[in-house]
Amino acid sequence: MIRIYTAPSCASCRKVKAWLKENDIPYVEKNIFSTILRKEELQELLERSENGTDDIISKRSKIIKESDVDLDEMTVNELITFIQKNPSVLKRPIILDERRFQVGYNSEEIRAFIPRELRRVADCEHERCPQFDDAKLQKLPLRA
Repeated sequence: MIRIYTAPSCASCRKVKAWLKENDIPYVEKNIFSTILRKEELQELLERSENGTDDIISKRSKIIKESDVDLDEMTVNELITFIQKNPSVLKRPIILDERRFQVGYNSEEIRAFIPRELRRVADCEHERCPQFDDAKLQKLPLRA
């Protein structure tokens, strides 16, 4: 299941939700301001980000600029506590499922969240895609 971490005033978050709805892809939304972010969730975000805090924390956020914090000097537990107390430091949206992780909205990269079978159908150039018959297409995971 796809999870997206969002904020109400975030235009990119609205684009991601619209794109997921348009493509009939189910998701769970977590508003970072109205939902308590659990330690395990934040730990997973940190583990999945390729560049550590640079991927998920906005160095331009007001809290980072105004406070005298050095994220690189924090322990993981201190960092998690800091994010829990200051969720606005998170970049958004953050989109993830079991295999993929993306920060921000990118119209090309987000296609990775379309199930592989549906991507192959969408990319097929023939009127009747030879690798799929009607029986296979009916088994693909689509929302009603």
